[in-house]
Amino acid sequence: MAAIRGTDLIRLGITLLAVFAFALSYDALRQMGVAIHIRGLLTYAFPLVIDGFIAVGVGALLMLRTGPWYSRLYVWLLVGTATMTSIWANAVHAVRLNEQARHGDGLRLDNVTVGALSAIAPLALAGAVHLYIVIHHHPAAHSPADVARDSADVASDTTDVADTPQPPADPEDHEPREISPERLALARTAPLGRKGRASRRHIEATFRSRELTIGRAEADKLKDTLQAELDAAAAERPQELEAVPASTAA
Repeated sequence: MAAIRGTDLIRLGITLLAVFAFALSYDALRQMGVAIHIRGLLTYAFPLVIDGFIAVGVGALLMLRTGPWYSRLYVWLLVGTATMTSIWANAVHAVRLNEQARHGDGLRLDNVTVGALSAIAPLALAGAVHLYIVIHHHPAAHSPADVARDSADVASDTTDVADTPQPPADPEDHEPREISPERLALARTAPLGRKGRASRRHIEATFRSRELTIGRAEADKLKDTLQAELDAAAAERPQELEAVPASTAA
């Protein structure tokens, strides 16, 4: 059984944090649903409209991670609006209950403190969403053993990718760092493009299939390196064929 990587444990922790934060916010929002005179079982659906929209928005952001910036901005605005609504509703709920219980026994806090503390649950939910997106876009670096294993998996599982224009995984077009032997080995497993030439898009698809980030500049450098290897191998073949008749005649 494969060992659990640190990134997987972090993702599990973020998921649990989001679940608990959702549960705490759900309780407050359901009571707010009762207060605004939503009837019967529909009060259980009211929190889903607000906090549930945040989860749906996360899925949309992940699907649109390579989409146009204005589409991603629109979804971020919707998710931000849902988050602020949840924070406001949680704060109002806590402040009203605090005012009603002000004359009882035990610890009593002022309204500002109560409202601020009640905002922790929806903020934690939104923060967990943001952390998940960051980790999804910037996974932890793999060890050489992981890369070697990934290369073997890609060689057996990777299928031919249609040679159509695709947006780069990393919009930054900076100069690539020195290419490591492990990343070059993974790039060698990418299918060739048209006419048997190295394909940048196939190299990018191979890295994405293993949840590894790669910029356009690095992909171009890997493509040029692989193409140089292919050209060198093709140049050696005629010399080998010419050597065969000579050795046979001898």
